[in-house]
Amino acid sequence: MKIIIRLAVIGVAAALLASAPRSSTDAFLGFRVTDPPFTPLTYGIQAFLWWDDGSAGLHMDWIQRMVFSHVKQTFAWEDIQPEREVWSIDRADALLVELERRNLKLVVRLTDTPPWAMTGSVPVTMPAEAVVDTPPDSLDDWAQYCRVIAERYHGRVAAYQIWNEPNLSREWGGQVPDAAGYVALLRSCSEAIRAVDPGAILISAGLAPTGDYSDIAIPDDVYLQQMYDAGFQQYVDVVGVHAPGYSAPEVDPADAPGGNRFFTFRRVEDMRRIMIANGDAPRQMAILETGWTLDPRPDSNMAWFAVPDEAAQARNLVAAYEYAAQHWRPWVGLMSMIYIANPAWTEANEEYWWSISTPDGYTRQAYIDLANMAKYCGGEFRPARDPSSPEAQGLVPITPCN
Repeated sequence: MKIIIRLAVIGVAAALLASAPRSSTDAFLGFRVTDPPFTPLTYGIQAFLWWDDGSAGLHMDWIQRMVFSHVKQTFAWEDIQPEREVWSIDRADALLVELERRNLKLVVRLTDTPPWAMTGSVPVTMPAEAVVDTPPDSLDDWAQYCRVIAERYHGRVAAYQIWNEPNLSREWGGQVPDAAGYVALLRSCSEAIRAVDPGAILISAGLAPTGDYSDIAIPDDVYLQQMYDAGFQQYVDVVGVHAPGYSAPEVDPADAPGGNRFFTFRRVEDMRRIMIANGDAPRQMAILETGWTLDPRPDSNMAWFAVPDEAAQARNLVAAYEYAAQHWRPWVGLMSMIYIANPAWTEANEEYWWSISTPDGYTRQAYIDLANMAKYCGGEFRPARDPSSPEAQGLVPITPCN
């Protein structure tokens, strides 16, 4: 996750959001989701299981003990097809087996173009070392990667997230973000997956909430409208968004600092209004990243909105899930948080401070509180449990909240 702070005129969606009512309940009365792909609420978390150093099994056990049902894991193209004629799929096979053994479901993020597939791409807005991902030179190569994964795991992958934060230049090859270009990339992957696994759930990329409107970023609401203008909805089943924690989860966007609505967890409601304005109310939304950072580093551009301690991080995460369960069902289905920590991270990694565990194998308070909080599994309500209970300690089998 990367947060862009520089402010700018919002543009296309400004009038819609300026007239938005303060009450989220009133805003969405009368709108119904039809055939929701995910049970509202579906509890998910992003993990880093690919490079197994002995911790992957432990991390899956932790997630199972949380009573979370979905694990988001990147199937990086550069790892799976490191050279044009070389495919390396064994690690993905092994992960599916271990996840299924624990009754955990997999959300695959499709990203990370290999060097051989982007030789013609030249960053134009930022240094090459700042670029995280780059669209491929050939959409045919990209579609083949999507098709190989979907064909091999037909019926075994719960959903596919296609790309990540394309409204940021750093996730778009250092180039000016291009919604129409992203929709073309989305279409090629979507059509490839649907050709071999028509029942797969496809989710559009989560967008980074930002007020920056420049060559390096486009506001998430503006970019979403541009995606609608390019007809993206026909290529997905679910609209993906990101909801980082700039402030307490209950803060109304109308009360955001400086009037900057994207500074709130409830920015999600603004994105929902854009869906409704485009006649897309029946479609479900997925929150693909949510969390609160502990980052205290004085040189970090996130320190200004970091929570003061692990107790505050835990409180906000639990409150966010409670708010979504009470106000956003059924139009929010999957709600996936960040992160179970990558064992390779150090305090120099910004992701380290968002995680609910530590790279050296400990869980933070947020993990404990999320594991034991009440959960809303569709029509089933599971009350909060005692942290000392056999279920919380992993001494008895746990049924995921599906």
